[in-house]
Amino acid sequence: MRRRTAWLMLIVAVVAASVLVYPYLGLDIDDSRLDVGGSVHYYVLVGHIGTAAVALVLGPLQFMPRVRARRRIHRMIGRAYLFAGVLPSAVAAIPVAMWSGRVVTQIGLTTAAVLWLVTGGLAFRAARRRDFVSHRDWMTRNYALTFLAVTSRVLVPLLLLAQIPFRGAGAVGELATSVIPIGQTLGWIVNLVVAESIIRGRTRVPEARLDRV
Repeated sequence: MRRRTAWLMLIVAVVAASVLVYPYLGLDIDDSRLDVGGSVHYYVLVGHIGTAAVALVLGPLQFMPRVRARRRIHRMIGRAYLFAGVLPSAVAAIPVAMWSGRVVTQIGLTTAAVLWLVTGGLAFRAARRRDFVSHRDWMTRNYALTFLAVTSRVLVPLLLLAQIPFRGAGAVGELATSVIPIGQTLGWIVNLVVAESIIRGRTRVPEARLDRV
């Protein structure tokens, strides 16, 4: 990944994380952007959002060449990303999805959470085995799932705008509730497709170089 791309992702991640976390800084249940069924639901949601923000911001740092070159710092940030970000956020995402009461959200976000845990675990195992190529590939997939927090918030408005010619502008508000779960599910699918294209692009470059020899 190019340095400029990593910096752009970091800027986007910081802005997105700030927007996501801000309503919950006061720990006031009345400020929740999502309907919650009580204090337990609320605090699990806060835990999910807070730790997701940690992963969202730390992830781009790991793709920066200067950070990767400093192995100790890279390892320290990576562990914070996985164990203070991905792991608790993914675990909390499952009950949050189940409590939503929407089938698409329950299936889509639970699947994303499980994949988030699996790819994170495989990335950690690859690093422990010093298989750094596989580690980078699995971390690319893992951060693609982390970046769902950004992608879904881009897709949902686009999906709503696409409905205006058919339903009219007045129906957008009514459609939001049903479109959000679709945007969330499409978000991680689109991100994984992009991640796989990046990974395959990296593998094709060395092969092209070998063909020239």
